[in-house]
Amino acid sequence: MQEVKKPSKKPMIFYYILALLILLLLNATLFPSVLRKQVQDVSYDVFMSMSYDKQIDQVQIEGDIITFTDLDGGIYTTNATDDPDRTQRLYECGATFTEIDTQPGLLTSILVGWVLPLLPFLLIGFFLNKKLQKTMGSGDGMMFGMGGGSGAKAYIPSSAGIRFADVAGEDEAKELLHEIVDFLHDPEKYREIGAKLPKGALLVGPPGTGKTLLAKAVAGEANVPFFSIAGSEFVEMFVGRGAAKVRDLFKQANEKAPCIVFIDEIDTIGKKRDGQVGGNDEREQTLNQLLTEMDGFDGSKGVVVLAATNRPDSLDPALLRPGRFDRRIPVELPDLQGRVDILKVHAKNIKLADDVDFTPIAKMAAGASGAELANIVNEAALRAVRDGRKFATQEDLQESVEVVIAGYQKKTRVLSDQEKKIVACHEIGHALVAALQSHSAPVQKITIIPRTSGALGYTLQVDDGEHFLMSKQEILDKICTYTGGRAAEELVYHCVTTGASNDIEQATKLARSMVSRFGMTDEFGMVAFETVSNQYLGGDATLSCSPETQTRLDEKVIEIVESQRQKAMRLLKENEDTLYRLSQYLYEHETITGAEFMQILSQTAEK
Repeated sequence: MQEVKKPSKKPMIFYYILALLILLLLNATLFPSVLRKQVQDVSYDVFMSMSYDKQIDQVQIEGDIITFTDLDGGIYTTNATDDPDRTQRLYECGATFTEIDTQPGLLTSILVGWVLPLLPFLLIGFFLNKKLQKTMGSGDGMMFGMGGGSGAKAYIPSSAGIRFADVAGEDEAKELLHEIVDFLHDPEKYREIGAKLPKGALLVGPPGTGKTLLAKAVAGEANVPFFSIAGSEFVEMFVGRGAAKVRDLFKQANEKAPCIVFIDEIDTIGKKRDGQVGGNDEREQTLNQLLTEMDGFDGSKGVVVLAATNRPDSLDPALLRPGRFDRRIPVELPDLQGRVDILKVHAKNIKLADDVDFTPIAKMAAGASGAELANIVNEAALRAVRDGRKFATQEDLQESVEVVIAGYQKKTRVLSDQEKKIVACHEIGHALVAALQSHSAPVQKITIIPRTSGALGYTLQVDDGEHFLMSKQEILDKICTYTGGRAAEELVYHCVTTGASNDIEQATKLARSMVSRFGMTDEFGMVAFETVSNQYLGGDATLSCSPETQTRLDEKVIEIVESQRQKAMRLLKENEDTLYRLSQYLYEHETITGAEFMQILSQTAEK
């Protein structure tokens, strides 16, 4: 039978000694002045007047200080002066010469000085003692919440818990995790052959792709306890507390085995150790303890450690070696069919119109994560409620995609007629250049209604299918489309505005990638001058080349963007009448669909 370790009483003894010292200090300094009876200083004239009126009861004369009481028990004091008739006058008024006590009684002193102040200390000590017993019972404990307990949230799957069926769009990740579930269900068939369960699996991918949901689904499928904790919860102000939390977490896991331990954002504590003096000792101690615990626990018991991160390239190599996190499971952004499945999962609890088709919505939301798709469905339901309908329609879902992409319509922002015409011309410039090229995605919608993201208008293009590669010509056509808005402004209004700032940024980014990363120029060939880190968090590019080469790179980027701007200008000049007609139509209607745009374009071409 395992011996139960009793909580130490030393911290509470220290607390009560501290409380006693505080009470002694208060009784020596503050309480005497507070408990002393109230004595009122008066002038000698008042004393004489009260003696003549026979209102004095007791008198005490000590040197030049006269202390006396009135018939109601009030205590007074005054300074004595030369008054030869004072004694006779006091006898005549019936005053008694005696010692007057200004100090409180013994019972009052004990009650006010010790009993009443002691009660709050005893009450606080009672709660601290309970907390101490609780924290010491679960692991390393300290007073005042400075330690004790791993802080992990326990999730016990029920029969109606999260399952793999509730996670859509990540079929490959579910397939890789299914073996872990099978081991937790039937470990004997693996032990017979001598196979060992992977101790850990690392889920990597962009934010919002469902890494935490997948971990809960594994626990739900295996019907085992699930301990969840964020990496940041291991980081404490006091050195060594993070390591203590790691020890406590694995102690709980071994007691509840088989179970799953999930550490979210593990890069918080698992970053590479650089060995520099003055580094983060607390984080490194926590990481070392985690490495030790993962080596020490017996995987055959059925304890599986799952972790999630958006920055796998920043993790310490010791954490990723076999025997710790044996498997690296990518949880990528969903493809077209995955987005359709995710929309269907999140739409189960939403009342929808009978004619809702999720495929066009999934095409419009290319590159969206599972969390963003859930937000799209919810935004559609909210829009239906705002419009007073009992169900969401296809239009609600389409509008919700635009809300996620560009923000809500900003109806309070009113553009002047001239600005409205320029914005209409700018957006038609994008759409017309895209339509006149063979490698551009079809135009879905054009609008000049301002959005809360700051956009005064936008052109929405939607690909017919999924594309995982881009050719050199497709990138050039994309750059040409980005420059089409500014080219239309120059052609029609002979001026340039700030509306093309985002277009310029995107075009420059693509042109630089062609030169420095994709090897798509004859001048530099298949050489990469730029490396990208943090691919799941937008990607931070680092340029590594000589200053001379960087100058040539910049010149080549400018050359590519300028050549595509000239191409856009040429296309618009050849179709100037169409540009004017479409701009005027968009100015009058504010929003046009891709079908309307193509219809007007074809009618103009026939003329």
